[in-house]
Amino acid sequence: MWTKSGQKHWERLYKMRELIKMVVVLTVLSTFSGGLLASLRDGTKDRIEYQQLKFVKGPAILKILEGASNNPIVDRFKLMDGEVERSFFVGKLDGKTDTLAFESSGKGFGGDIGLMVGVNLNTDKIIGVEVTTHSETPGVGSRAKSDPDFVAQFTGRPLMETYKVKADGGQVDALSGATVTSRGVSGGLTDAGSIYKRLKPKLVEKLKDFSKKAVKTKEGEQNG
Repeated sequence: MWTKSGQKHWERLYKMRELIKMVVVLTVLSTFSGGLLASLRDGTKDRIEYQQLKFVKGPAILKILEGASNNPIVDRFKLMDGEVERSFFVGKLDGKTDTLAFESSGKGFGGDIGLMVGVNLNTDKIIGVEVTTHSETPGVGSRAKSDPDFVAQFTGRPLMETYKVKADGGQVDALSGATVTSRGVSGGLTDAGSIYKRLKPKLVEKLKDFSKKAVKTKEGEQNG
């Protein structure tokens, strides 16, 4: 016999079953959406990195490592520096894999000044410096990027030293009318020296791996 209490019981069971179905569906959708968003985020990150390498960092890397027999943009690796992941670009010059370029930055008049710094691991000396990004005043601080004489003064100097403009008792010739910008570049270069000093043992081991890969590739071509 169908009673009112029995009807209410089945109604509760039905509602509970529908609620469970809803929870399961929402869980599946959330999992799928999370995976999709993560995939899109990773894909976007890769595209942004590629665009930066091609149009922003790439020209600076190739200029610093001019004459390399390899492609430094392809031959790159990453290392953790504390909680920061840093990219290093390997250059094979004069048959030796002992040179690389990496990023640093300093505080300029208009914000951060991005630098690409090249160094030889045998001599610890700078082989080139290029400004990659900045927000400095056009025609004034912007000359840190456009004036080749300004960055040329760093080539051949030891990387692991403190850089300051001459007005602050240092060795750097500041850009006329852009002392703050010049300080930013000097600070970024000093920071690059600190990064290099911290990571040099790991960098040496990484370059050994690249040298071994180059030897194996060469032997493979000869045997082929």
